[in-house]
Amino acid sequence: MSFDPFDFKSALPEINEDSEFFPLMSSEDEEEMNNEQVPEILSILPLRNTVLFPGVVIPITVGRDKSIKLIRDANKGNRMIGVVSQQDVGIEDPSFIQLNKVGTIALIIKMLQMPDGNTTVILQGKKRFILKDEVQSVPYIKATIEPFKEIKHKNDKEFKAMVSSIKDMAMNIIQLSPNIPSEAGIAIRNIESTSFLINFISSNMNADMTAKQRLLEEPNLRNRANLVLEHLTLDLQMLELKNQIQSKVRVDLDKQQRDYFLNQQLKTIQEELGGNSPDLEIDSLKLRASKKKWAKEVKDHFTKEVEKLARTNPAAADYSVQINYLELLLDLPWSEFTKDNFDLKRAQKVLDKDHFGLDKVKQRIIEYLAVLKLKHDMKAPILCLVGPPGVGKTSLGKSIAKALGRKYVRMALGGIRDEAEIRGHRKTYIGAMPGRIIQSIKKAGAANPVFILDEIDKVGNDFRGDPSSALLEVLDPEQNSTFYDHYVEVDFDLSNVMFIATANSLSTIQPALLDRMEIIEVNGYTIEEKIEIAKQHLVPKQREAHGLKTKDVVIKPEILEKLIVDYTRESGVRALEKKIGSLVRGVAKNLAMDEPYNPVVNKPEVEKILGAPIYDKDLYEGNEVAGVVTGLAWTAVGGDILFIEASLSPGKGRLTLTGSLGDVMKESVSIALAYLRAHAAQFNIDVKLFDQWDIHVHVPAGATPKDGPSAGITMLTALTSAFTQRKIKPHLAMTGEITLRGRVLAVGGIKEKILAAKRANIKEIILCKSNQKDILEIKEDYIKDLNFHYVTNMYEVIELALMDEKVKNPIDLTVKEDVKYPQSSLQ
Repeated sequence: MSFDPFDFKSALPEINEDSEFFPLMSSEDEEEMNNEQVPEILSILPLRNTVLFPGVVIPITVGRDKSIKLIRDANKGNRMIGVVSQQDVGIEDPSFIQLNKVGTIALIIKMLQMPDGNTTVILQGKKRFILKDEVQSVPYIKATIEPFKEIKHKNDKEFKAMVSSIKDMAMNIIQLSPNIPSEAGIAIRNIESTSFLINFISSNMNADMTAKQRLLEEPNLRNRANLVLEHLTLDLQMLELKNQIQSKVRVDLDKQQRDYFLNQQLKTIQEELGGNSPDLEIDSLKLRASKKKWAKEVKDHFTKEVEKLARTNPAAADYSVQINYLELLLDLPWSEFTKDNFDLKRAQKVLDKDHFGLDKVKQRIIEYLAVLKLKHDMKAPILCLVGPPGVGKTSLGKSIAKALGRKYVRMALGGIRDEAEIRGHRKTYIGAMPGRIIQSIKKAGAANPVFILDEIDKVGNDFRGDPSSALLEVLDPEQNSTFYDHYVEVDFDLSNVMFIATANSLSTIQPALLDRMEIIEVNGYTIEEKIEIAKQHLVPKQREAHGLKTKDVVIKPEILEKLIVDYTRESGVRALEKKIGSLVRGVAKNLAMDEPYNPVVNKPEVEKILGAPIYDKDLYEGNEVAGVVTGLAWTAVGGDILFIEASLSPGKGRLTLTGSLGDVMKESVSIALAYLRAHAAQFNIDVKLFDQWDIHVHVPAGATPKDGPSAGITMLTALTSAFTQRKIKPHLAMTGEITLRGRVLAVGGIKEKILAAKRANIKEIILCKSNQKDILEIKEDYIKDLNFHYVTNMYEVIELALMDEKVKNPIDLTVKEDVKYPQSSLQ
């Protein structure tokens, strides 16, 4: 519905009390109006954009000259005219045939001359009529008319309900529409006449000229009411939808205005408190960026991200994420390097002071520094220090950084299973962070630190990715100049970083990753080296850690040797440091309690504090038993000696293996036995003995799993000793792999095995000739008491290892000719 306020506010005050204008028509008024006599000829006023209904009062602005003359003439007479809407609203001066055939007789209530020169006339519709014939066309149209016949309707409950619905719906529309004055609701509530109510609503509802003319021409009031109800229903639905949309837009606008207002207040409060407003934060970021030395690509990316931040609402969740991202870009050391110290003699002194031994590693660092001094743009090497625990691999990295004058960072890789730990998370994830590589570089504050990748052999993998594969890019000198972190989203140059990886074993490192690193073995220490390390580093460190002075506790070399031999069994010095710490704490207790004590620690004091010796100094068990040979083994904590025991018992040639042996070790026994059977005559053994005696091979420490091929020659020597009952040369140990042809092959872990042999008071060692190069790398001072025999085949091993002398109480291995046994079977 579209009510004009002029109907009820402007027009009413201007109407005289004695006028014939009745805004609200009652049933009596309607009946009286219907009974009025209608003239046969009427002056016809064409209406361009409205339809006049009976009983309704409307103001009309008259603009055509013909229409003005018509109004004036009629106003001087009986003030009755015919009002008819034209068929085409675009025609300025319609003819008689261009008018609709049904119109409304109107009474001129008032004619007003407006200030702008226009003439406004207030009309009240009386009753419908039908145009018949044109009487005149000049100066205005006159025509004959005939009354419009209305069809009587049945005033039943259904019709009353329909009228009630029309009234309710009209009231709802008035309430929902802000453009309709409240007087319209008052008018509708006070209308008593049903036909006038329908005419009133038809005149004011939001419908086009065609729809209103159709309502005027409808003779049946029930049908007219039904058409009005349809239009009102559509109007109400449109209004509700419009109000819903406006309400939603208003809520969004209100929220934005509220947020803007609050942000302005927040900015003012922050400035009053001395904090940074968003604008100041952005200016601060731009100021820091202007001082950075970075590539054009990084600078452009940063500028783009700052502009994005400026467009972001400070109250949005992404704002803080973007701030953190930009601060990371600023904190990263793009093209910021520490100056290397090229004093090679000083670097050598630093390395020697902090670590005893490790000559190969130190030599490689000095070589790198020398080349870097000559060629400044050399890419940093990627080293991998491999060795048992406690030998100083990790601490060596700190000494290298100190020697080079670089920053030092360490990243523990043990247990890492997520690839994102290396390359970072994408910014779209909640709680996203850069990878630990970028975090460590940021922490270092320089783009060329010494970067320790600790325990690289213990990197895991699962459904979240394979971190070792992500490390391929980090540790490849050809790729790491453009390292891409998912969070940073810009390539970062890692080619100047000196990566040093540490590992206990190479077997678990991915081959592709292993290929990218320069492997340097860091072997275990000899007793002499451990004594020097303890004197120079461990004792002063523990003394300082427990608040003691040099005079408060003195640990002499012989006491250190006792600790090494009797209380530790390792390649490194970690357990030794703990034992020294126990001794120092014992002294600190005496000093704190003012108890008398001897500052010089002696052997009884050691046993009092640490208890009885844990390990025997001399593990060699002699050569009085045939078939018992000392072998050398490599373990994760260094070298060790083990005993191979072979015994015979009457039987059918069965072979029994015990001692938690692995598959490779079992195969070594089978190969040794097969070789011995094939060459029995060469060693003066009757081949029939193999079918008349059961063989049992055991390796003590049965609960400890053992595997590997290096006990091959030891197995053959033990079996040969058992079948010949000859003694093994005293204080002899051996290691090496054998083949079915009797060849001796080289094995690994030689230095650790040699150190273990020396600790066990071994004097002679049999090795493969190919392992001679490993012995040459060990300092002569450490092996001066050892005698090495290098062999190429098993015959040489037996000749060196077995004595001609028989053991005491040898087993009688006489062959029984009258007994036939089946061929032996291996178990």
